[in-house]
Amino acid sequence: MTTVELIIILLVATAALAWLASRVRVPYPIFLTLAGLGISQLSRLSHGHFRPVELNPEVVFLIFLPPLLYHAGLMTSWRDFRSNLRAISMLAVGLVLFTMIAIAFVAHYAIGIGWGPAFVLGAIISPPDAVAATAITQRLRVPKRIVTILEGESLVNDASALIAYRVAIAAVAGGVFSLGDAGMKFVIAATGGIAVGYAVGKIMVWIRPRIHDPSVEGFVALLIPYIAFLPAEWLHLSGVLSVVTAGVFVGRKVPQIATSHGRLRLYAVWDTLVFLLNGLIFILIGLQLPAVIERLEMQSWGSLTGNVLVIGSTAILVRILWVFPAAYLPRLIPSIRRREPWPDPRQVFLVSWVGLRGIVSLAAALALPLAIPSGADFPSRDLIIFITFGVILMTLVGQGLTLPLVIKALRIGADDIEEREEEVARLQLANAALSRLQVMAILDESAVPMIDRVRQPYEQRLNYYGPRRRGIIIDDAAANCKTTDDVLRAALGAEREMLLKLRDTGEIGDDVLRKLQMELDLQEASLETEQ
Repeated sequence: MTTVELIIILLVATAALAWLASRVRVPYPIFLTLAGLGISQLSRLSHGHFRPVELNPEVVFLIFLPPLLYHAGLMTSWRDFRSNLRAISMLAVGLVLFTMIAIAFVAHYAIGIGWGPAFVLGAIISPPDAVAATAITQRLRVPKRIVTILEGESLVNDASALIAYRVAIAAVAGGVFSLGDAGMKFVIAATGGIAVGYAVGKIMVWIRPRIHDPSVEGFVALLIPYIAFLPAEWLHLSGVLSVVTAGVFVGRKVPQIATSHGRLRLYAVWDTLVFLLNGLIFILIGLQLPAVIERLEMQSWGSLTGNVLVIGSTAILVRILWVFPAAYLPRLIPSIRRREPWPDPRQVFLVSWVGLRGIVSLAAALALPLAIPSGADFPSRDLIIFITFGVILMTLVGQGLTLPLVIKALRIGADDIEEREEEVARLQLANAALSRLQVMAILDESAVPMIDRVRQPYEQRLNYYGPRRRGIIIDDAAANCKTTDDVLRAALGAEREMLLKLRDTGEIGDDVLRKLQMELDLQEASLETEQ
């Protein structure tokens, strides 16, 4: 079977299995991983007709990771991320380092791995997977703040873990470790990556409005993750943080720099691409089983399984032990306690339970060098790869399948924060549109019949969402409308202006802005379709 044939088969399998996952109501990351495990057995039973699929880690780091992280940053609500920055930082940096240290100690004393490779294993296992966390939590009805914290953690923790991973590998290769030197490298890589991503974001925001060809505009949008990732990696900075920073910055500006048609195309393309990459990633995780097993055929299965259970249990327990103190101890400080109420322990436990490992951990393990500079084999390399694969299955499948049960047992439900923000926004948008229409009626009496036709839905919305109404704002730009469509476009323009104002003042988050802006974009697109 050629590589092209394999890719086509995997694409078809991804679509079919994702559909089946929705039918059986199993989160598709888990379902696709299990399906990949099943498919991988064909290579062992087909007598050579199917060859094992080995994942090239460079493909993950260069092809898969940048667009997925960029999209996550693009869809992040900066207001919500900033308001939960302390909690996110405690998980994405503090917990990653704590997990790395704890796993290193357990791997050294319980399994007998040397200190250097033990810290490498800790760095590999430490970050929960961004893709798995986002894909699963978006389908569960949980409070908005929990989703924000988990998605925010997943944006940053890969960077923390990969920087620690590089430092640990360098220590194994050189035989020397300096805490001060490692800390300095961490700070430089992180701050440098953020700076590169911010610069790329600024440049892209300047370029985008100057591109008038829709095809070129879409192509440039897809290139941004790689434009942010590669320069940072070439400079030995954090490519992950660079991509995330660029995504957050561009996502903040998209409502202002893109046309309605451009936004509709952008979100449609990204939704399809992210679904495709996510599906392929989780199938590929399952398909790695034969290749992983081949590396350790001479070792006892009982011993290997025990090692996986020890490290996997450590990773799960360490997260629980970290999350509860991290949630409550800072609130002993009066200023923080006044600003942030004590969290519900049920919600804290849920955050502690969502520690699913995924593709970044597997790619990091597979990317371990075969040998160190002295010429000796990289110590415990095959064992590290097997343990990593086992922990991914243990957390992604084991914890992932229990998440709905945990949520039900804890009686945790979604809150109405986003719905209330949406109601406020819809009311304010109706007020803004009616104000614009009233201005137009004053400036051009001949347009009154058209204005009255457009006004009716806004008045119905106003009556539905509340009796409040803003004062009239005179705007000369509202004059000279010749058709009912022109009147409606002017009203939609007023709604967009108000929507951005509500976002910029913090009254609504970016999630609500994107939802309502898409409705406005679709409404405007329908005007041109009717012509």
